[in-house]
Amino acid sequence: MTRNGQRLLMLIDEEATQRRLVASLAARGGWRTVFAEDGEMALATLGTQDGMQLDAVLLDHWSEEVDPAPLIAELRANRPQLPVLLLTSNGSVAQAVAAMRAGATDYLVKPIAPERLLHALDSAVRANGTGELRPLTEKIPAMLGFEEIVGSAPEFRAALAIAAKAARARVSVLIEGESGVGKAVVAEAVHAASPRAKTPLLTVNCGATPANLIESELFGHEAGAFPGAFDRKTGKFVEADGGTLFLDEVDAMPLDAQVKLLHLLTTGEVMPIGGRHAREVDVRVIAATNKRLSEEVAAGNFREDLFYRLNAVQVTIPPLRERSGDVPALARHLLARIAGQPGLRALGITDEALSLLIDYDWPGNVRQLQDALFRAAVLCEGDALTRADFPQIAAAGGRRASPSQGMAAASAGGITLFLADGNLRPLEDIEADVIRLAIGHYRGRMTEVARRLGIGRSTLYRKLGELGIDNAA
Repeated sequence: MTRNGQRLLMLIDEEATQRRLVASLAARGGWRTVFAEDGEMALATLGTQDGMQLDAVLLDHWSEEVDPAPLIAELRANRPQLPVLLLTSNGSVAQAVAAMRAGATDYLVKPIAPERLLHALDSAVRANGTGELRPLTEKIPAMLGFEEIVGSAPEFRAALAIAAKAARARVSVLIEGESGVGKAVVAEAVHAASPRAKTPLLTVNCGATPANLIESELFGHEAGAFPGAFDRKTGKFVEADGGTLFLDEVDAMPLDAQVKLLHLLTTGEVMPIGGRHAREVDVRVIAATNKRLSEEVAAGNFREDLFYRLNAVQVTIPPLRERSGDVPALARHLLARIAGQPGLRALGITDEALSLLIDYDWPGNVRQLQDALFRAAVLCEGDALTRADFPQIAAAGGRRASPSQGMAAASAGGITLFLADGNLRPLEDIEADVIRLAIGHYRGRMTEVARRLGIGRSTLYRKLGELGIDNAA
């Protein structure tokens, strides 16, 4: 750390314009940046006064022909505890795997939001180079149908049942939930189960799009509409005509853009910036937020009329800590998906490791679990992940639940057996959860569900009716 208390970042980049941009972004988080144009200069800098004070290194990978892994390995060999982050436009999992095995602390894909960059730098420093909770797995395809989404907790299955029913309608859907719970996965499942499944699903992250560009991104603009608008731009609503547009972090949308969005949802007409004629479009909108949008309305940050337009159907996804019984099935499912990525292989996971994962709070939810499993899978040399493959999670410890909380959370494969007062739950409630668990585990294959439960299909469907279980869940 520098003498004035600023953290010191070394940026390796041959492009002066990009160096200035990244340095200005880092400065927002209290970082001072020193530059190296190439690996040779970077290695030489490590022995200087600035090099000894470094808190992190950011390698901006600018050439597809140059493999960054050897330089990462050499930097880590010189300074084993110094975090090294890779910033690249190549979003391939194969490169992520190679960079991680060479010692990269994190892997960032351009274009990157300023908040994401600062969070990655801060996390790298806090983790002292041994972190395993980075968003490395955003590149892994996640398009799933409802029957493929893993989770048997009653609240989670109830949310999916609402989403599945809404998929068949034309109404807007608002998905609320903490960051990382899988809102995008649910949005994709809604689209895949809708009559628009064969049409485009486009995504706009309102939080990652600069406020002065969001209107142009959504509605388009004509040439000369504003300074710098040299060409005509088609907005996402026109591109998604006939399909679905997913507005992630919709709470970050500026009020001016909210007015135009409300007009579009009311009339079905989109007017580009600087345009003279509106165009009629048919677009289904799915919005998501990690905040309570009703509270944003009360605070004056979001239009009430737009909230009601978007909130025709609301789906609230519970955080992972509230459905810890789903962690074993989720972990195995995610490991199977990770194994299909270039350079990775199938791995098991020990019961001791699963117990560690179950006891962790997962503030980053399912995304954080996937990130932790990805990093562990990249670095694992055995045939199964063990507790030792999750050092940071082990160091963080569990939830330290009280005895009554522990009794309430006692479960078998995601089935809660005890109430908060220590008494057993009614048999009917447990039976309903077992059936939900079986439906989720066997992906809705009802013949297999009945066979595994040891009952006939007619008995299974009778129980679905008696227990009020929607078989879509």
